[in-house]
Amino acid sequence: MSGVGSAFGAVAQSSLVTALKRYSRSWGLWLLLLVGPIGARFFVGRDDGSSVTIAVGNHLPVLTSAMLGVSLGIVVSTLLLPVAFLYLRANTTRCQPWQIEEVSPASRVAITLGRFGADMLVLFGVLAALNLGGWLLGWLVITVEPVNFAQISFALWLVAAPAVMGLAAIRQLFDALPWTRRALGDFLYLWVWLASIAVPAAAQHMPAGFASNMYDFAGFVRPLVYGAPAGSDDFAIGGVDALPGRVSLDVMAGLLSPGYIPSRLAWAAIAVALAAFAGLLYRPHRSAKRRWYATLADRLTAQPVPPRANPNAPPASAARVPLLELLRAEFTLIGGGRLLLLLGLGAAIAGLAADYRHVGSAAANLWLIFALTAHAGRTEPKGLRALTMTTALSPTLRRAAFVAAGMVWALAMALPGALWNADAARLPLALATGGVVALVSMALSAVSGSGFAARMLLLVVWYGYLST
Repeated sequence: MSGVGSAFGAVAQSSLVTALKRYSRSWGLWLLLLVGPIGARFFVGRDDGSSVTIAVGNHLPVLTSAMLGVSLGIVVSTLLLPVAFLYLRANTTRCQPWQIEEVSPASRVAITLGRFGADMLVLFGVLAALNLGGWLLGWLVITVEPVNFAQISFALWLVAAPAVMGLAAIRQLFDALPWTRRALGDFLYLWVWLASIAVPAAAQHMPAGFASNMYDFAGFVRPLVYGAPAGSDDFAIGGVDALPGRVSLDVMAGLLSPGYIPSRLAWAAIAVALAAFAGLLYRPHRSAKRRWYATLADRLTAQPVPPRANPNAPPASAARVPLLELLRAEFTLIGGGRLLLLLGLGAAIAGLAADYRHVGSAAANLWLIFALTAHAGRTEPKGLRALTMTTALSPTLRRAAFVAAGMVWALAMALPGALWNADAARLPLALATGGVVALVSMALSAVSGSGFAARMLLLVVWYGYLST
């Protein structure tokens, strides 16, 4: 039995590590990390009407640290879960070596639990990013009390962690059956997600306890209604006209109410059991014709094919203006790839909006963060530095050209909006923000040897730029 258990653990560990390595190469993961913090900006109640309404008794709740944590949990339930499901189904792990795995003697349950663990850790990473964004948002908007970062984290993770574990388990269940691996599985999940939001409303007036809380997979109902004043425990999210004034909720009492924490632990255990059950239900694949949209996505993300080398070509002559050619090369490499160019065009179109500060500038800087950190990460690995030092132009000049090219890209995306709105003040802002992104991208990439640290820092700064 010990040999069987060790083999089971080895297979699960191998599946987990392999999936995590593939996730580390996924560009979509960085976009998924942004969904929660951006959603938090619009789900945290503000008196200026700029947020999605979360009302209790037709009043906005007083924004405390615990209430902010629950609001972030609502972001997960209403916004992140469907987006994360689409990501899990479409990211780099969607293609598996099933031709090998399905004929191997390895336990299917172990393989499934390993992949479930990888999905869960990735989604926990998203929650961690949302947690950091919540701390920053709390520091900016909570005024009724000192910000309690521990309460924000406790409320968020208690509400959201079992929900994302359930999402990861549902993904494994749908991937286990041939008829739910494609569009039908996506359609079914839509109804599962809608039910997870609608069913808890039917149990909001039930007495607090383990049984009533088990109706609430999303986990946000009891914290909202348990500590509400008598007669004001009806809650609504979204389409409701809130009355003037705010209602005070004892959110921590709701989080610690009878049966709530055991129910969240029970949902987490159900998620693990469901993932194991998916391994037992697993059915083999059948070969299918490649879909047209997959081919289109490959074409959009592919780099342009370089011209074929000509062995009879004469030696290349020296550039007439080396610095200008270096700047042109850096500019071209930053925007390399059809997808990046299309996204850059979208950022320029967003700059046509009247509110450039929160629309066009935010979109352009987000594009710059991904494009600049990617190129800086390609050019600053430690093994490549010795080679670049042998070129005619020094690495310092190349880095300066990188920063200048980044500012040119920022200016290019801001120029259409400036001309359309006759607003020349946009151009200095674009140059300033583009210069900051380029400088940070190059400096941190040169120090660390990759673009990871710069991307993480810049995304946090970008979120603060968007929220203020």
